Amino acid sequence: MNRMVPDLNARSREILRQIIDTYLETGEAVGSRTLSRRLGLELSPATVRNVMADLQDAGLLYSPHVSAGRLPTEAGLRFFVDGLLEVGRLTEAERTSIETQCAAQGRNTQKTLEEATRVLSGLSNCAGLVVAPKSEGRLKHIEFVGLGPDRALVVLVTDDGSVENRMIDVPVGTPASVLVEATNFLSARMVGKTIEEGRARLAAELIAHRQELDQLTQRLVEAGMATSTGDGDAAALIVSGTERLLDDVQAVEDLERVRALYGALETKESWSWLLDATRDGEGVKIFIGAEDDLFKVTGCSVVVAPYTNSKEQIVGAIGVIGPTRLNYARVIPVVDYTAKVIGRLMG
Repeated sequence: MNRMVPDLNARSREILRQIIDTYLETGEAVGSRTLSRRLGLELSPATVRNVMADLQDAGLLYSPHVSAGRLPTEAGLRFFVDGLLEVGRLTEAERTSIETQCAAQGRNTQKTLEEATRVLSGLSNCAGLVVAPKSEGRLKHIEFVGLGPDRALVVLVTDDGSVENRMIDVPVGTPASVLVEATNFLSARMVGKTIEEGRARLAAELIAHRQELDQLTQRLVEAGMATSTGDGDAAALIVSGTERLLDDVQAVEDLERVRALYGALETKESWSWLLDATRDGEGVKIFIGAEDDLFKVTGCSVVVAPYTNSKEQIVGAIGVIGPTRLNYARVIPVVDYTAKVIGRLMG
């Protein structure tokens, strides 16, 4: 990301780095007297104060209150991430742990991605997320499974290892024979096709066979496919660990940001841009606050990296979302390595 950044001398860069390091660690503003003692460069509080004022004029810092210290702006955080951050390295044990946990679900793509989000959430103390295109695998198994007097499970398995299970309501007392009939009807027309191909054909088939199917079976077929393919072509979003976003809430405005983020996560179609944003190259990308419209209200950051399939094609994005006060030095290598592991597992 090419941005115009101010040309700071070494002293200004160090003062900015100290302020942001403290903010990322504690969330608190830093005053000139504290910085003067910490830097140990024989800089008086007045000199530090002048540098802080210059950094504020450059749009990198702001003062939350008249007499308070300074906090970084989103532009300041971006300057820090792009030019001052020293990214940490994962230990061999951490790498092995990521590999083991992500591979624990075998060849099931959906389960592997879900586990990856949990791994990222645990290691980053943020919410882990995966954005992936809807499965284009061809259906190899469809089944309606009775779960009680008024519920059934629709199971769809594709040849790329994806398994989709969705609950649907059925009329009380629906006999097992009707579930079998619905299963057979869909299997005959959809196995070997992608879900979208099958769904397009299904509408015409239901009309053509309306006389052959009793009303109950027809309702089951329609309910099962509508539930299982309702997202259309939108990118799929898998999220784990949203409860961790509440761990660091320190004020009412923080809670409002988290609530806004929850709303954004629930509006899953908003996230297809993230997958597009990773397609122009490899490596970790960082979106801070208002750099994207989605975060103007939420005040959050996303650290994300693309993952590839066996043909080295970018097929998805994986990362974490949390407050702008992320531990970037820790999160960036975790996201980067997890994306590489997922790429290998995609086979």
